[in-house]
Amino acid sequence: MDRRKELTLEEGVEVLKKLKAAKFNETVEVSIRLGVDPKKADQIVRGTVTLPHGTGKTIRVLAITKTKQGEAEAAGADMAGFDEFIEKIKGGWTDVDVIVATPEAMPEIGKLGKILGPRGLMPNPKAGTVTANIAQAIQEIKAGKVEFRVDKFGILHLGVGRLSFTEQQLRENLAELFRNVMRLKPASAKGQYVKSVYLSSTMSPGIRLARSVVEGAK
Repeated sequence: MDRRKELTLEEGVEVLKKLKAAKFNETVEVSIRLGVDPKKADQIVRGTVTLPHGTGKTIRVLAITKTKQGEAEAAGADMAGFDEFIEKIKGGWTDVDVIVATPEAMPEIGKLGKILGPRGLMPNPKAGTVTANIAQAIQEIKAGKVEFRVDKFGILHLGVGRLSFTEQQLRENLAELFRNVMRLKPASAKGQYVKSVYLSSTMSPGIRLARSVVEGAK
C-alpha cells in the first residue's frame, strides 16, 4: 500500500477490508483534520449524525429524569432513574455510553461536570441529549445517532462501523458523516476547510483519502 497516495472512498474502503489482521471485529474509524481554530467558539465543529447502518456497537443509554422513567425504559433505555444515579456518578460511576436527560434534571446533573465532562458524557441540548422528548432521543441513539466534535487540534475522530460491515454499508455511513461535516462548515473559517482525511481500523495503518471525498459529499 502506497501510504502517500490519496484514494477515493470506494478504493479506501476496499483496501481497508483487505487489511483485516486481528481476530476480533475491529472498529472502523475516520479522522478528518479541519482548517478551523477550536480556540474560537465560532469555529468549533460539533454535531450529530445518524449513521444509516449504526456503529455496530451496543450503546448503553442511561436516562436521568424525575418524571419520565417509564417512558425512557419503554423507548429502550438500559437504565433510568434520578436520585440513585446522581449519587452513583458522584461516587465515580460512569459505566455507560450515553446519558440523556430531561430539562428538569439538569440542575443536579450540572454539578457533575467534573466527572462527566472529561468522559464526554455530559448531556447537551445541542447534541439532543437534553430534551423533553426523551423517548425519541433514546430511539435515535439506539438507531445509530452519534455525536462528534473536533478536538483541540482541529481533528475530528469518529467510529463509523465495524470491519464486518459490507463495503457498501461503510461507504454509506462515511458519506452521511461527510455530508454533515460539510454542512457544519463555520462561516468564519478561512482557507481550506478539509486538510486531510484518514480511514483506519483498530489495528490497521491509516489509509489516506482524497479531500474531495469529504468536500464532494454535500
